[in-house]
Amino acid sequence: MKKLVYILLIFFWAIPSSFAQLKTYTFEEAEKLAKETPKTFVVFINASWCNFCKMMENSTLKNPEIITMLNTDFYFISLDAESKNDIHFNNHIFKFTPNGNNTGLHELAISLGTINSQLIYPTTTILGSDYSILFQKHSFIKAEELLVVLEKVKK
Repeated sequence: MKKLVYILLIFFWAIPSSFAQLKTYTFEEAEKLAKETPKTFVVFINASWCNFCKMMENSTLKNPEIITMLNTDFYFISLDAESKNDIHFNNHIFKFTPNGNNTGLHELAISLGTINSQLIYPTTTILGSDYSILFQKHSFIKAEELLVVLEKVKK
C-alpha cells in the first residue's frame, strides 16, 4: 500500500505542464468577465461530427504553448454550431434555427462563421473588445500558425 502511495505521488508530482487544461468559457461568462478584465475572445466554431474539428481539438488545442497563451491572454469559447441552447451575447439572444428534420444551425455560429453564406468547419474567429472580427479562418489551423495569429492580436 505504501508503494502505491509513493508511485501516485511521484506520478502526480512529475506530470509535465503539457497536461494543462484549456479554460473554456461560455459567451455569457466571457462577456461578464471581460467587463472587469478585458481580453480578446477566441471562438472555435465546430460540430460534433466534424473530423477536422476533432483533429484540431486533439492537436492544436492541446499544444502547451497554445493552452498557456489562450488561458492567460484570451477568453476561449468553443461553439457547437448545432447547439440548440439560446446564447445571450452582446445584448442579443441568439437561437438555434432548424433547417430540416432534427437539423439546423445556431444563429451565432452563422453570424461568426459564415463565408459566402456557408458555414465551414472548423472556423476560428477572434473578436476584439468591441466584438468586431479581428481574424477568421475557415479550416484547420496548425499550432504554429495559431501562435503567430494570437501573438498579433494579443492585447
